[in-house]
Amino acid sequence: MTKILIVDDDPDMVAASRLVLEREGFEVASASNAGEGLSAVETLKPDLLVLDVMMEEPDDGLRMARELRRRGHELPILMLTSVNQAMGVQIDKDEEIVPVDEFMEKPIDPGRLVEAVRALLKARGGE
Repeated sequence: MTKILIVDDDPDMVAASRLVLEREGFEVASASNAGEGLSAVETLKPDLLVLDVMMEEPDDGLRMARELRRRGHELPILMLTSVNQAMGVQIDKDEEIVPVDEFMEKPIDPGRLVEAVRALLKARGGE
């Protein structure tokens, strides 16, 4: 079964995403901050990571993505953000600063979430 790890400090977002993804047959685990998320990646070995940008610190998700890449993890990362909309800042994928595979704006449409997850997994040879 394909394992997805959600790292987000918003319990409602985690619960909604978990419900949608589990209904599609994915195994879902979660962590509520970057530290727990890094540990969970090491122990659970997920096939894909759904990662929030802003958690305890405004750039926790970005720093976590960079740390995972530094450690050699190549799992697909789908980054969720409300930063672009809330702060009028436009952040996008970048191999060094924002090493993620895809961005999605919050709030997430459930159908688009599933489509993005499936596309990222397919691109990496899964699903």
